[in-house]
Amino acid sequence: MRTVDIIEKKRDGKVLGSEEIKFLLEEYLKGNIPDYQISAFLMSVYFQGMTEEELKYFTTEMINSGDIVEFSGTHKFLVDKHSTGGVGDKTTIALAPILAALGMGTAKLSGKGLGHTGGTIDKFESIKGFKFSETKEELIKLVTETGIGIMGYSDKIVPLDKKLYSLRDVTATVSSIPLIASSIMSKKLAVYADAIILDVKVGTGAFMKNYEEAKKLAETMYKLGKQFDRKIACMLTNMDEPLGNAVGNSLEVIEAIETVKGRGPKEFQDLVITISAQALKMKGDVATMEEGKRKVIEILESGKALQYLKNFIKESGGDPKICDDYSLFEIAPEIMQYHAKKTGYISKILADEIGKVAMMLGAGRSKKDDIIDHSVGLIMKVKVGDYVKKDDVLLEIYHKNNLTQNIIDIVENAIEYSEIKIEKNPIIFAIIEGE
Repeated sequence: MRTVDIIEKKRDGKVLGSEEIKFLLEEYLKGNIPDYQISAFLMSVYFQGMTEEELKYFTTEMINSGDIVEFSGTHKFLVDKHSTGGVGDKTTIALAPILAALGMGTAKLSGKGLGHTGGTIDKFESIKGFKFSETKEELIKLVTETGIGIMGYSDKIVPLDKKLYSLRDVTATVSSIPLIASSIMSKKLAVYADAIILDVKVGTGAFMKNYEEAKKLAETMYKLGKQFDRKIACMLTNMDEPLGNAVGNSLEVIEAIETVKGRGPKEFQDLVITISAQALKMKGDVATMEEGKRKVIEILESGKALQYLKNFIKESGGDPKICDDYSLFEIAPEIMQYHAKKTGYISKILADEIGKVAMMLGAGRSKKDDIIDHSVGLIMKVKVGDYVKKDDVLLEIYHKNNLTQNIIDIVENAIEYSEIKIEKNPIIFAIIEGE
């Protein structure tokens, strides 16, 4: 079997067999196939796509390239909620303790943030002393004891993805839907969960800017999950403006805690409740989403979810008192209020530009090895569709005397006004689920 023949076959739009894909990926992982040939293959996939069978074979090889984590002995219904990333997305922090309080468990890998999107790892690490599981043994122990199992990405889990992504990043093949789907789903399938819920963000602050492309990605991942006999649901959710009000690590954790207390921003609270209800429906505890939502609201009102969050923080090395005393967070001391330039309705808040501001303040990374500042960020005071008067406060910027005119200009250009009333977009556009 020759690598060049496989590349040529895919280039010409022919279907590859399982043995060809297995050979290509195994030999590349061993270092027997050079980057330039795999780059040619990736570009062929970019233009020709993959059939469902090819994508299954490809993803199988990705999964089998490293460790597989299973949670024998936990006796919990395990849920892996994955988001494709966005600005102000602190969903996992609020969701995980709610699922635990509902008798389920979270089992997932989470990443650090890069660019204008934040990472769950960074947000939790704004809690002093907090340490994530570093081995699958630690992860299994934590999910068994607390119902919450989250660890950072490991080189031992789907190592092929890291190697391939570094090539995709420099060969303009990142935006290939089958390659995105396989990258995401291989990591979801390598860490066992009874149910996978994918939150595919769409809008200015998301990787997928276009609804139709986001829907195509969601449908591809849904079909892939079904091929591996997993319970799976995909949600298409709005990322045209920041999710919730807080953007920045410590600020987002505080907002997530408030959400667990039932006091979060409405659309963020609604998203968390809906995902939780979807998990209950997939588990079989409820027949309808409405019934599931009622159960979730009862759990929030009881305070049980908050206790699970405190326990997870304690077992991870942090101080659970931080859930009641927000002064234990490091928050930037300087606050600049940004005021409305005119009277009218807020017609746009460009999420990617707000995310860029947070990154420039130090809350995010422009390069993978950048050190982030957990204390800085923004608090939005308005949402799209809100009516404001000139000089009303639109947002607050938390900074450490590093606020530049350039940052203020970006904020100004990120917010648009309208003289006529603007209809708010829903937080959830669609849910793709099976029987």
